Amino acid sequence: MIPELDLSDPRVLGDPLTAYGQAREQSPVIKLMTPGFGFMWAVTRYDEAKAMLADPRLELNANTFLRPAVPEHCLQYMRTMTELDAPEHARLRRVVSPAFTARRAAQFRTRIDLIVGRLLDTLAEREPVDLVTAFARPLPMEVICELVGIPAQDRPAWREYGAAIAAVDIKAFGEAIPAIIHDAIAAVARRSAEPEDDLLSDLIGGGRLTTTELVTLVWHLVLAGQTPANLITNAIDALKAHPDQETALRADPTSMPAAVEELTRWCSPQPLSLPRFASEDLDIGGVAISRGEPVVAAIACANRDPRAFTNPDTLDLKRQEKPHIAYAHGPHFCFGAPLARVQVEAALSALLTRFPAMTVQRAEHLPDPGTWRLKELVVTLAGPHRRAF
Repeated sequence: MIPELDLSDPRVLGDPLTAYGQAREQSPVIKLMTPGFGFMWAVTRYDEAKAMLADPRLELNANTFLRPAVPEHCLQYMRTMTELDAPEHARLRRVVSPAFTARRAAQFRTRIDLIVGRLLDTLAEREPVDLVTAFARPLPMEVICELVGIPAQDRPAWREYGAAIAAVDIKAFGEAIPAIIHDAIAAVARRSAEPEDDLLSDLIGGGRLTTTELVTLVWHLVLAGQTPANLITNAIDALKAHPDQETALRADPTSMPAAVEELTRWCSPQPLSLPRFASEDLDIGGVAISRGEPVVAAIACANRDPRAFTNPDTLDLKRQEKPHIAYAHGPHFCFGAPLARVQVEAALSALLTRFPAMTVQRAEHLPDPGTWRLKELVVTLAGPHRRAF
């Protein structure tokens, strides 16, 4: 019998990894009942999930995202590359990828370090502090503003946009979108007239993207910026729950890139891939999928598959095994992964260095079936006696 999970069940929301993991050991493919979407298949094991994510018989389409709150005049900008299949996806990917290489992301590291430093300067004046609202959530929006040339006077509004996108509130989400699109159009026009050393100028300079495609890409960056925000706080919470791992990381700062990969595997904020739809009847792991049915990869579950990872539920920052699939796999592997990695590395390095006595006072997860993230992560930065840094 194929296991079935109801993602609105409080027991699943409270401990999804256990629920998914138990189901994975019964079947490589399970049934999900999802609020707002209905039934879908979920591929739970690593090898099957990788194969599914690269299978051209599973297609993205206009039903991939539900947008009940998006004003009609904004819809043309909403369908990002994440939702496109070849050949349109392949064309855009070829044009965009050079701006998002690991080398280009590394070139932005100094600017990202400065942003991280400015945010941490503000934390030093507070005790206790919620890292979600005061640091992790603003950081990606500040980076996006830097990389698309948003003037300093306009950045407070963009911080509000990021907060609205992160909120579990359809009304706030819908209300923010027209302003984001308006300001994204202005950003594209500004960099078209005055290019600088930033990501948006790189993309405009090639002349191969339309204005609509450029604006859509800015929107994509805003949306995708929630991943590093959530991963940073998940990672800090994980390190504080595993002091031996934190101590080892402090002792060898050069291991930070590998540590970030393991933390991404272990506490990725994305439990599921976007749904794809079977273009024909097919078989996944011995389970029959009918044409037209939606299928997702249970990414976080597959990243803890004991068939792929030794002691997968153990956080091991020195792990050297198969690559995780937190950024998906195949043609739709996240093109922004290098930029996300640099942000998380910069954030964790600076936090651990500047606040070695930081302790977690309170950590609360949101009951969100689509994202494993913290509602708040309240910390004291220097324990009972403040240190000078």
